[in-house]
Amino acid sequence: MEQNQLKELYVDELRDIYNAENQLVKALPKMAKAATSEELRSGFEEHWEQTKGHVQRLEQIFRALGEKPSGKKCKGIEGLIGEGKEMMEEDLDGEALDAGLISAAQRVEHYEIAAYGCVRTYGNILGEKEAVSLLEETLEEEKETDQKLTELAERINVEAAGSDSENEDGEEKANRRSPQPVASRRGKSKAARA
Repeated sequence: MEQNQLKELYVDELRDIYNAENQLVKALPKMAKAATSEELRSGFEEHWEQTKGHVQRLEQIFRALGEKPSGKKCKGIEGLIGEGKEMMEEDLDGEALDAGLISAAQRVEHYEIAAYGCVRTYGNILGEKEAVSLLEETLEEEKETDQKLTELAERINVEAAGSDSENEDGEEKANRRSPQPVASRRGKSKAARA
């Protein structure tokens, strides 16, 4: 592939991500409002603020390239946001709704991680050092958000399973609702790797 074709792909993919981030700026407050867990709501609100920063970083990259950020619709994120909207319209309550929202949010995060990883690589090849630094910063934030969602899911999914089992005796249910603290799990997984 010639370098100018890679640059065209790079700019096109940046436009796709820019549109995706702008769609998320609109969707995240709705997800926060739908969340029943205060921790999940707060996480969505925090990521909404980060996402506005992602948009600003992309605008900075476009200015440096002398390109306009508009002109592309991200159908991938549009579909993922649509799935999240369907989740909010389901007849789910409490922890089950939160578990579904986490699932929808993680799909978005994985899409973004892949997208940012690709454009960062293109930028690296094209010698766009400042852009690569900005893209790397966003990529790390997306990975951190995904990790936070995973940690929340470990607790909320168990709670959702517990709330579905009303016939269980109280002690068994209480045990299922008390997963091991995240710090302890991390320590064990590090020890297992050593």
